[in-house]
Amino acid sequence: MDYQQTLNYLYTQLPVFTRVGASAYKEDLTNTIALLNILDNPEHKFKSIHVGGTNGKGSTSHMLAAILQVAGYKTGLYTSPHLKDFRERIRINGKMIGEQTVIDFVAKHRPNFEQIQPSFFEMTVALAFDVFAKEQVDIAIVEVGLGGRLDSTNVINPLLSIITNIGWDHMNLLGDTLPKIAGEKAGIIKPSIPVIIGEYQPEVAEVFTNKAQQVNAPLVFASEVKSEVGSRESEVDSLQFLTLTVPATDSRLKTYNLRLDLPGTYQLNNVRTVLTAVDELRKQDFVITDEHIITALKQVKTLTGLHGRWEVINNQPLTICDTGHNPEGITEVLKNIANVKYEHLHFVIGMVNDKDISKVLAMLPTHATYYFCRPDIPRGLEAESIKQQAASFGLHGETYPSVKAALMAAQEAATDKDLVFAGGSTFVVAEVV
Repeated sequence: MDYQQTLNYLYTQLPVFTRVGASAYKEDLTNTIALLNILDNPEHKFKSIHVGGTNGKGSTSHMLAAILQVAGYKTGLYTSPHLKDFRERIRINGKMIGEQTVIDFVAKHRPNFEQIQPSFFEMTVALAFDVFAKEQVDIAIVEVGLGGRLDSTNVINPLLSIITNIGWDHMNLLGDTLPKIAGEKAGIIKPSIPVIIGEYQPEVAEVFTNKAQQVNAPLVFASEVKSEVGSRESEVDSLQFLTLTVPATDSRLKTYNLRLDLPGTYQLNNVRTVLTAVDELRKQDFVITDEHIITALKQVKTLTGLHGRWEVINNQPLTICDTGHNPEGITEVLKNIANVKYEHLHFVIGMVNDKDISKVLAMLPTHATYYFCRPDIPRGLEAESIKQQAASFGLHGETYPSVKAALMAAQEAATDKDLVFAGGSTFVVAEVV
């Protein structure tokens, strides 16, 4: 099989969560362990950092990878889902693995797949860990796929665990309260392994502190570490902190002048988490200078290939997309929209059919014109269904046969003084970047 035939095989033979939803979610690690045993347990052959949470884990993972790359470490990066190319999920020093690597892995282990019947995600994790071990990476940043406790990535023994925050997402699988969701995320906390929680949230903080105490894991809340922002400037293509003061390993305060190529004011929380993580890595004898940090954060997208975070995709009219899709993510999106000067907002929106979308719809501005569309995946929610539910929240617009048709209509209707935003789902962003 060539590369496209290989992908077609994977998509048709292995259940893919992003396409079919909950039926692809395996509630134990049996398949992952079986696959990794066949591969001679590559997960034990490289150092790693485990990154979970509801929002921000992708940005955090990419920022850490960029910093480690600039510091001279051969860095693996495993993330999900991909936007355009399956190989975005597995990178080494920012470069996607080769098509032939995917072809050879599937060809060699196809009999194992047919015996074990893993999910698409379980297979991908096994491929990633096999590649990282064979390529002898110095360290791999491994992003949790869904939840934590039962996620296929939760077989590694990392140097550091990070949980960015807890929000309302995947409640049908993780639980219908924030403490229940936090309990699943806390499943990546390992005995004696330091853990960083990005944001202190009173309703779930005890879940993390209790779990950390049970397994004797040193815990830090990054948002509670005394830090100061002297000035912050948010532009459509970057975010600048004129001063960001945080504690250093030697207990002194350290001031950074940072400019991020990741715009979006929500990145402040992620940067604090990343700097706290760097501090921990320095304690573990990683050589990471302030210059490495400053240099890396200017070019995270270039170094790692990250897309879809408050990304400008057109200037006339100004068109921006963002993968934020749950209530917490949409809150940050709306903050960023409020920072843009525009006359009228054109909102291209698509969603998936296995989530309660009412919380998000209730938050959206009624003054915008909406362009309802269905992402091109089996889980995509019909545009007419979104339109009908949106109407009950005072949101009005028309339906379109595709994401691209909706985006084109919005851009044609917008003047040069308007703002076009595309989002509501990662899969909408995948079709516009």
